[in-house]
Amino acid sequence: MRRRVVITGLGLISPLSNQVNDCWTRMLNGESGIHPIRLFDVSDMRVNFGGDVYDFDSGNYIDRKEEKRIDRFSQFALVAGVDAVVDSGVDFSQLNPYRAGVVLGSGIGGLQTIEEQIAKLIKEGPHRVSPLTVPRMMLNAAGACLSIRYGLKGPNFSTATACASATNAMGEALRLIQYGAADVIITGGSEAAMTRMGLSAFQNMKALSSRVDDPQRASRPFDKDRDGFVLSEGAGILVFEELELAKARGARIYAEVVGFATTADGNHITQPDLDGFGAAESMRQALVDANLAPEKIDYINAHGTSTPLGDKAETMAIKRVFGPHAYKLSVSSTKSQLGHSLGASGGIELAVCCKSIEHSLVPPTINLNTPDPDCDLDYTPNVPKPRVIEYAMSNSFGFGGHDASIIIRKYHD
Repeated sequence: MRRRVVITGLGLISPLSNQVNDCWTRMLNGESGIHPIRLFDVSDMRVNFGGDVYDFDSGNYIDRKEEKRIDRFSQFALVAGVDAVVDSGVDFSQLNPYRAGVVLGSGIGGLQTIEEQIAKLIKEGPHRVSPLTVPRMMLNAAGACLSIRYGLKGPNFSTATACASATNAMGEALRLIQYGAADVIITGGSEAAMTRMGLSAFQNMKALSSRVDDPQRASRPFDKDRDGFVLSEGAGILVFEELELAKARGARIYAEVVGFATTADGNHITQPDLDGFGAAESMRQALVDANLAPEKIDYINAHGTSTPLGDKAETMAIKRVFGPHAYKLSVSSTKSQLGHSLGASGGIELAVCCKSIEHSLVPPTINLNTPDPDCDLDYTPNVPKPRVIEYAMSNSFGFGGHDASIIIRKYHD
C-alpha cells in the first residue's frame, strides 16, 4: 500500500521575488520579472534581456567563506531550501537522519564555474584552475549542500532532464516516500544558466525571443505573436513529507501529491513532438497513477514556454488527454512573468500550484493579447481567475524529448 505524501514547505528564488508570498502577490498583479540583464555585459549580444536575479544576496544564509566554495546554482538551492524547511517547521534533529534526504533537479548545474575556470585555463594556464572546480560544477552539488546543512543521510541524488529536471526530481521524491524508503525529502530544482555562455548558446540557437524593445512583454505563451522563450534563473524547493509524520507534528499542509509520470518523445534533441504524443502520454499516465478521471483536473500549470512549436504541441496534447474537458480547464503559464528557469521551473511552478489551491485563484498568463487559432483553450489571459481548485497538474517538457507531469490536490484528512 502506498503511503500518502504531502507538501509542507515552500521556498523559491525568482526574478520577480525571492519570497513565496510576495512572488505570488506580484503574479496576481500581472507583474513581470523580465528586464535588461544586469549580471554581466550584454553590449555585444543580440538578446540583452532576461530574468537574471541580479539582487540575489545569500548573506543571511551562507557565510562568505562557504559562498566562495559553491556555485550560484547551489547558492540558490541552499537559500530556497532553507526557506522551505523553515516554512515547513520540520525539525530534522528529531528525525532519523537516514529517513530524510534531498532529491533536486538541474538541467545544467554549475555553468558559471565551468565558464570561469575555462577562461582561466585558456588565459592563465592549468595551474590557475581552481581545485574546487569539480565540487562547484557538479550537478549533485546543490543537493549535497542541503544534506550537509541539515545532516541528512537518506536518499540524495540529482536528476538531469533539461527543463523537466525539477519535476522528475519531485516525482522521484514522491516515490521514495510512497514506498517507504524515506519520510521527508527536500526536493525541486535549481538553475543558474544565466551566464554569457548560456545566453549566447540559446541566442544562437534562435530559441529566445528577440523582442529587445519590450522585454516585459517578450514572454507571451500561447499568443499568436510569440517568438521564443525568455531565459531566466532561480530555484523552487519544496518539502515533501509522509502524511502521518506531518500530522503528528501539526504541520501546515499545502497540498497532497497524488500522481506523477514521465515519458519521452523519442523524436528530436530540441524540438517537441509536433503532435504532442509524448506530452499527452505523460499527462495520461499521471492521471492513471493518481487514479483520477481527466474531468477531475481543474487547473494545469502549463510548460508554456512561449515558443511557436512548443505551445501548440502542448495544446494538442492537452486536447488529446482531456477531450471536451480541455475547454473547461483553467490553464496558465507563469513563465509569462518569470521567464524560463530551465531545470528549476518545475519546482517553482509546483509551488505556484500550491498557492493556487490555497487561495482558489488561477494565476494569469500575461501578454496574451492576440489569440492563436491553434491555441484555443482557456489560458487565463492577463488577469487571475477565481476558481476552486481541487486538483492541479503541472507539466514540464525538456530538450531531449523529456516529458514529466505531476498532480497535487487540496488536502483532505
